[in-house]
Amino acid sequence: MLAADLIRASLGALRAHKLRSFLTLLGVIIGVATMVSVVGIIAGLDAYVKDKIIRMAPDVYVVDRFGIIRSHKEFVQALKRPLLTWDDFERVQHAPLAHTGQVSSRAFRTMTVKAGTRHLSNVYVVGSTPNFAQMFNLELDAGRYFQANENQAAANVAVIGTDTRDELFPHVDPLGRTLTVGGLPFRIIGLFTRQGKALGFSRDNIVCIPIQVYRKNFMAAGDSLNIQVQAKGGVGDLDASVDEVRALLRAARHTGFRDPDPFGILTQDSLQDLWKQVSQAAFVLMLLVSSVSLGVGGIVIMNIMLVSVVERTAEIGIRLALGARKRDIARQFLLEAAILSLCGGILGLLAGAGVAWLVRTLADFPARITEGIVGSSLAVSTLVGLAAGFLPARRAASLPVIDALRAE
Repeated sequence: MLAADLIRASLGALRAHKLRSFLTLLGVIIGVATMVSVVGIIAGLDAYVKDKIIRMAPDVYVVDRFGIIRSHKEFVQALKRPLLTWDDFERVQHAPLAHTGQVSSRAFRTMTVKAGTRHLSNVYVVGSTPNFAQMFNLELDAGRYFQANENQAAANVAVIGTDTRDELFPHVDPLGRTLTVGGLPFRIIGLFTRQGKALGFSRDNIVCIPIQVYRKNFMAAGDSLNIQVQAKGGVGDLDASVDEVRALLRAARHTGFRDPDPFGILTQDSLQDLWKQVSQAAFVLMLLVSSVSLGVGGIVIMNIMLVSVVERTAEIGIRLALGARKRDIARQFLLEAAILSLCGGILGLLAGAGVAWLVRTLADFPARITEGIVGSSLAVSTLVGLAAGFLPARRAASLPVIDALRAE
């Protein structure tokens, strides 16, 4: 039997029972849609986290009071740690460390910012050292970041994000204009390049001011600084620089030899490892859900095909009597099951891509459907169909000719 004839016969058999064929596909559709949507969201998030959220250069790390928190217990323990203070920053900045280069610091809180009669709430007001923008590759569309002399003099200057600009200074150039933070006037000297949203939160709703102004006017007694450190010799010096700073701060806090660090250290690798753990957990959960759906879909396809073998017993007998080979009968039933499952895979792929598109459009959540996702989803659905069709195909091909002819 030629391949074209085999395909034509299989499609004809499926078209004869359109509703039953469609209902058979539901399990496969749900399973593939789940797989495509979740993998698409994870793939989009993975690229987004690497490109947009983890913005640190590979030779830069952050010393923070909390570090990476993976459980409530770790959070409670981190709350007991001492604050990172300006003295800690200066200690690291001025220490003769062989492997440590630039050191910066920042602190932030959300505040209401005003300009004339307009105001914007929940703005991230960040106090930083002048080299913070350089260390974190923050780009400006206009103006400049504040300089060392402005920080030392505690000058009331500010660099703002595009959301702050759009809300407080619509349709006008904000450079040189004044906004008010906590009752203090600040002259705008720079405008950040638009960063967009990260997981639904705007990163352009920001005002950066010199850290000396921030410490003097906005820093509360319970606030902790972040310290950013760059290894002097690049990535190759990163571990040595981390060890130097860790030893320095442990000594300053009189930490016991066997006691854990009373602070956290975040590197680009540690943040990516944390994200990898989160994404892998989501991926495993997706596999479990989609496997159950695909398994149910495969069982349904197998049962429907077994029913089809019983219904078409006389047809199988006539074909065998006229000289059809058993392997042609088996191939037809296998092909019917594979086509059924592949159609379910295609519909599931479209549904999953639609879910990913809605998530990206409505929730500003990064998601992307890659060629690998498309190919793997169609391949998996086809394999499910072949596996489901194996038993019915074998049963159809093994029917005795005489018994099959008597089926009517």
